[in-house]
This record gives sequence, structure tokens and C-alpha cells, in this order.
Amino acid sequence: SNPERQAEKEAIAARRPLLGPLHVLVLTAVLALVGSRVAALVVLEFSLRAVSTILSLGKGAHSSQLYLLCQYSLGCGVSCGLSFLLEGAPHRTCNLTLAAGLAGLLALHARRLARHVLALYELHSRQRYCGVCILLLAAGHGIPRLLRSALALAFAVADLAAVELINRDFVSTGEAVRFWTPLTICYALLVAYMQEESRQSTGRAPLFRTVVVRMGGLFILLLTVGRWSDILHVLVSLLGELWCLLRSGVLLESCWRQ
Repeated sequence: SNPERQAEKEAIAARRPLLGPLHVLVLTAVLALVGSRVAALVVLEFSLRAVSTILSLGKGAHSSQLYLLCQYSLGCGVSCGLSFLLEGAPHRTCNLTLAAGLAGLLALHARRLARHVLALYELHSRQRYCGVCILLLAAGHGIPRLLRSALALAFAVADLAAVELINRDFVSTGEAVRFWTPLTICYALLVAYMQEESRQSTGRAPLFRTVVVRMGGLFILLLTVGRWSDILHVLVSLLGELWCLLRSGVLLESCWRQ
């Protein structure tokens, strides 16, 4: 309801409604194609990047855009977590269907709430007769904290599942060491590069550049210690990351302005 930010409100409201279901379909198809090994690597990389961003908040870093940048990584994390937790379950398909149904129900209610807020919050928050808008007015500041807790729990489970899924392929400790050592070095260099890039520039171009650098580093790493199928899955992951960035453009610009 800030008059100085009406342009941002109009830009968010002007997004085409049909792009939402299309975004879900494309992202679902990408996540179905990506193998568990590459998905696990994506989850671990984002977790390391998120921890690094949070630790450097006092040095000018911003954490609000992590809520938008984690979309693809969160999808990979849910995929890893479900494949690990439901492995060998007698009703695995039914469990996955139930999880998808609950996620769809949550998304439906979230979309309805977003439409209501975009259309009527400014009026209802002044006149104080809408329970939903009064609740948001009184407790809206707690929504980021709730999201942060939910994401922390989701990525904690996903990280444990990712480590287990990757270690499952190794016969001996020597093979595991040969894989984890270059991976750790690669991820440390990537995180250092991205932190420096985020401090020096803002906008969408650096984000696209960092996605290409991250996936390029993972591509080169898997050329030496991975499989040919992993290389194909990295290319699919690149498409998924770019698709999520394109969809989040308006909200990312709002984060940068704040």
C-alpha cells in the first residue's frame, strides 16, 4: 500500500495467470528428468551457498532473494528427500501421489491468498473488516521467519538424503575420497566467486552468469569423476535454473529495490 511502490505492485499483478501452471509443468518435467545424483549435488551446492550468504549478512549481503533463488534447488531437495525416505516403501506410488496432492492443495490456497492480497489488501487493511487482511496486517512480519524455518527443515532433510544417495554409488572409501575432494574444492571456489559477484553488482545479468558458472563448474567436475548420464542431467538442470530465474524476474527486482 506504499504509494511510492505502486509500479512494483502493478508489475506483480500484471503477470499472466496462465504462466503459473505452465511454470509448474515445465519445472515438474525438468525435475523428473534430472537424476538423483545431480539433484543431490545441486542441493548441496545451494545449501553451502545459503550458509555462506547468511554468515556474510553483516558484510552487505542480502538474504531476501534466497527465497526466490532456491526454487529449483528446493525441487531437487524434495525429490532427493522423497526418493530416500520412500525407498523400499510398500505403497511408494500412493505416498508420492498423496504428497503431490497436498502440495497442489497448498499451492491452490497460496494462489488464492495472493490474488486476494493483490486486489483488496490496500482497501481491507484500511477499513479493517476482512479477517485475512487483518491477520496479514498484524502478523505479516512473521511470514519470512516461517518460510525460513520451513526451508531450513526441508534442506536439512535434503542434505542428509543427498549425501546418502551420493555415497551409495561408492564401493570403497578411496573412491568416495576421490569424488568428494575435487567436489569440495570446486564448491568452495564457486561460493567465493558468487559472493564477490553479488557484492559488486545487482540485476538479473549477474544471476544468469552465476548460474552458467555454477553449472559449468559442475559439468567440468562430472566430466572427470562422473558418468555420461550425469553430464546430460547437468544440462537439464541448467535449463531448470534459467527457467526459474526468468519466472522470478519481477520479484527479484523488487528485492533489489528494497
